[in-house]
This record gives sequence, C-alpha cells and structure tokens, in this order.
Amino acid sequence: MDRTPPETLRRYLGLSRARWEAMDPAVVRAIMVTREEALEEIPAPFRDDPDARINTVGWRHLLLPHAWTGYDRPAFIWQPVGTVSKFNLVPLMAGSLKVTLIGLLFAVPVSLAAALFVSQLAPPRLREWVKPGIELLSGIPSVVMGVFALMVLASVLQRLLGYPYRMNAFVAGIALGLTAVPLIFSIAEDALTAVPGSYAQAALALGASRWDTAWQIVLPAAAPGVLAAVVLGFGRCIGETMVVLMVSGNASQLSWSLFDSTRSLTATIAAEMAEAVSGGPHYQVLFLLGTLLFAVTFLTNLAGALFIQRLRTRLEGGG
Repeated sequence: MDRTPPETLRRYLGLSRARWEAMDPAVVRAIMVTREEALEEIPAPFRDDPDARINTVGWRHLLLPHAWTGYDRPAFIWQPVGTVSKFNLVPLMAGSLKVTLIGLLFAVPVSLAAALFVSQLAPPRLREWVKPGIELLSGIPSVVMGVFALMVLASVLQRLLGYPYRMNAFVAGIALGLTAVPLIFSIAEDALTAVPGSYAQAALALGASRWDTAWQIVLPAAAPGVLAAVVLGFGRCIGETMVVLMVSGNASQLSWSLFDSTRSLTATIAAEMAEAVSGGPHYQVLFLLGTLLFAVTFLTNLAGALFIQRLRTRLEGGG
C-alpha cells in the first residue's frame, strides 16, 4: 500500500478527491484491510468469473446477446437469480409477442365470423340468444379461464397435436384468444349492425346472395369498427397476466417453435416482483418491463386510433 500511488488508491476505493484529501491515512489503511478481507471471503469461482465485473443492467446486456461464462456462443438470457444475474429482455418480449399473435390468429377469425353471422345472417330469435351468450363470456375471471386451460385445454390439445410439452406458447395463445373473443365480437358486431340497411338492400336488389352482401358490402363498410375491435383485442391479449402465467410454462427462452414453453412480460412481473429486493437491480428491471408494456400498449392503441380515424374519413369522402 505504501508503494502504491495515492491516485491509484483513490480510484481503487472509489472515493472523490475531496473525500480522499479529507480522509486520515489510518482510516484509508483500515478501509484497505477491510476490503481485502472482504474480497478473500468471496468464493474463488465467482471472484475469477469475468461476468462478475459486468454491469448486467446496462442497455448493452438488456437488449443484445452476450457470451456468458459456460455458454459456447452469445445468448439472450433472462436469469435474475444466480451467481451473476442476467436481465436480457429479448426472450420476454418475444414470448409476449408470440402468445399475443397466436391469440389474435385464433380470436379474430372466430370473432368476426360470429359477428358477421349474428348481425347479418342469423334469424332474429337466434340472435337474441347468441349475442348475449357470447358477451357474457367476458365476465369470466381470467384466473377461471387459466384453470380451464390448465386442466382441460392443455390436455386436449396435447392429445390432438402430440407435442412434448403440455404447457407452451400455443396453449397460452389459444387461451388468450378465448379471453379476447367476447371483446372483439361485441365491438365488431356493433360496427356491422351500424352499417346502413340501404347498403344491404341495394345489394340484395341487384341479385347478390345474403352471404355475398355480408362479406363484400357490409364488412368493408364496417372496417373502421372491425379494426378498432382487433386493436383492442391486441391490447387485451398482450396485457393479460393470469392465463399466460398458468399455462405458458414460464421458461424464458428464445424459440421460434409454437410448442415450446415461453414467458411473457406480464407473467414475469407477476411471478418475480414479490421476490425482488426493493430498489435493487432486479426490482428496477421489473419496473422497466412494466413501463415498456405500457409504452407498447399505448403506442399500439394510438396508431390504431389514427389509422381508424383516417380510414373513417376516407370512407365518408373526406379525402
């Protein structure tokens, strides 16, 4: 210590110049001894691990792959608990997008077909039963839907498709789609019903069938409302927590397979927030996930609203 330059010692201890100059040499020596003793108590594998010197909450390691110790190539790793915490967000964002897209691919065709049938083709008496029945499904708590997906849907789909992992992104996406169907159906059915009856009457008078009238006349006229339904369905799927937490498998891995387990942003926040130390790096990264989820939902809804407004203006002949 006596032969080490003072500036080197100051930087080693991480002290400011003013604090270093005000500090007594005996205190500096005591700090050095304490620090060396603390370093000796750190296990050798961790002390020699180059990953231990990395700021794992920097943007570089939050978004890009890194060649972590023990991995033969750079990888996206979310592993907040371990010798070295890893907080890469890419597997979680990919998991959220994957289950959301699967949910929309299931929910949108089902909802639009049901809305088109109920609003244009169904007899009035049947419509009085079907419409309230579908809309009542929106009152089912998401935890109940999660239990249904966990106990029934996962087993049925695995038996039909034969994939190896019972809980995966496909099951979570289908369950998410079931939660979004009532919302998309209700808004789309209202939009289809609001189309002036003269459109359909004119098409029928020209010899078009009821199906052609519904598909080629009424549905394009209701496009702004239908797009609004899809946008709101996207927000419903990407913000859902319980269903994904219960049936997605919760494995934070980056995989293109629909039948691999996955983990979403919402499920990660729900599962890990209670275990994170308040104010610590893990806690702060979870808050970053929440902020990111809010930003994605807000920007998506904003873009959808602008697009719908522009399309509505064009249909009304405003430009």
